[in-house]
Amino acid sequence: MKRDGARFSRRWAQLGIALLPFADAATKDLPLSQILRLSLFQISVGMAAVLLTGTLNRVMIADMGMPAVLVAVMVALPLVFAPLRALIGFKSDTHVSALGWRRVPFIWFGSLMQFGGLAIMPFALILLSGDSNAPAWVGFAASALAFLLVGAGMHTTQTAGLALATDLATEENRPRVVALLYVMLLVGMVLSAIVIGLLLVDFSELKLIRVVQGAAALTIILNIAALWRQEARAPELTRAGRDRPSFAQAWAVFAASGRHMRLLVAVGLGAAAFSMQDVLLEPYGAEVLGLSVAGTTVLTALWAAGALAGFGLAARGLGAGFDPHRLAAYGMVVGVFAFAFVILSDPLGSPILFQAGAVLIGLGGGLFAVGTLTAVMELGKGSGSGMALGAWGAVQATAAGAAIAIGGGVRDLVEAFAQAGHLGPAMTGPSVGYSVVYHIEIALLFAALAAIGPLARHAGGLAQRKPGKFGLAEFPG
Repeated sequence: MKRDGARFSRRWAQLGIALLPFADAATKDLPLSQILRLSLFQISVGMAAVLLTGTLNRVMIADMGMPAVLVAVMVALPLVFAPLRALIGFKSDTHVSALGWRRVPFIWFGSLMQFGGLAIMPFALILLSGDSNAPAWVGFAASALAFLLVGAGMHTTQTAGLALATDLATEENRPRVVALLYVMLLVGMVLSAIVIGLLLVDFSELKLIRVVQGAAALTIILNIAALWRQEARAPELTRAGRDRPSFAQAWAVFAASGRHMRLLVAVGLGAAAFSMQDVLLEPYGAEVLGLSVAGTTVLTALWAAGALAGFGLAARGLGAGFDPHRLAAYGMVVGVFAFAFVILSDPLGSPILFQAGAVLIGLGGGLFAVGTLTAVMELGKGSGSGMALGAWGAVQATAAGAAIAIGGGVRDLVEAFAQAGHLGPAMTGPSVGYSVVYHIEIALLFAALAAIGPLARHAGGLAQRKPGKFGLAEFPG
């Protein structure tokens, strides 16, 4: 009987590892329960991302009548802060503290910024709605401050949190721990999109305010639970007067390679292509296809599901020795079909085709992200993977932020020309401005394919990738 019980326990444990991705990242010193508790900060980041890019931008454009370019600039503000993530990580590595903590201060202050932005956002929305005696510019300034605070908090918390995870994990299981945290980010986005969508089925401004305020409170609760008693004090690592490394020489080595620069150009073009529609997808569903707030918020869940599928396909391909440049190129091709589906959903009147396009956007973006990140890691071995990933993050974030702002401006400009009749009687509907943006994204994807093509064609000049096990564990953290 005891033998049967022990056998059942072993099989149950194996089943748990099989069902929960990267549960085998746990060790005796770092149990799965501790990893999952640490991953709560990723849930809060995913929740904030859904609010900013999936719910608030739809409400501000479709329900409050704000210009898309203004909303696009606000949503792009958090991305402008993203290039500083490398600096945040470096500062947390070299933080001077008498308490012996390196990561905890950055996670805590990042949480406070995230909470502060979400806390003042409802009042900023009230000012924007005109239901106050304050000048209009006060509402715009308050909204911009709220978006900037949330973005700064998200990037600070996530960077320091991932760094803390690498500190806690051993060198052998560190990639799998970081990968599990990244999966939890997508899980947080999916769950948040579903919950927020259900809460806003019967939409009202009061319900929206309650949801945002609840998200602010939940952010603090999750992040405190995540960092509680996670980092051990190490005064020898935070003492004053220790040597601080410089990135100048590493950057010079990295930038000297034309191959590196070509890859970064492809990263920038591809990131712009996949990001330009970030604030337009939900309003498109609302204005063109007549979807509700709940229906458009679920699009974020569909996108995240597609991204997870992309990571899985990338894992199989890279595990079989597939060239990462080609993998990224296939992601761009999927993106072309994705935006074509979104464009065709209007003349066909098909919300299902539109939702399929959202899934394919996530799928193509996932393949593109894994492929370019893996390529950057391989090309950056000589100059240092940290510098390579820092350059990737800076280019990706800058291109994405600029593309979001430009996309909103193009949509508004084209719509104004269409309503004035300058584009002819055939181009007067509400989808015209959106359609132009999606066509631009397709053109950017073709440009990115042209940039990365020579790298994929001449991949034989690099060290060939050996077939082997690859999963999100090998996905650079």
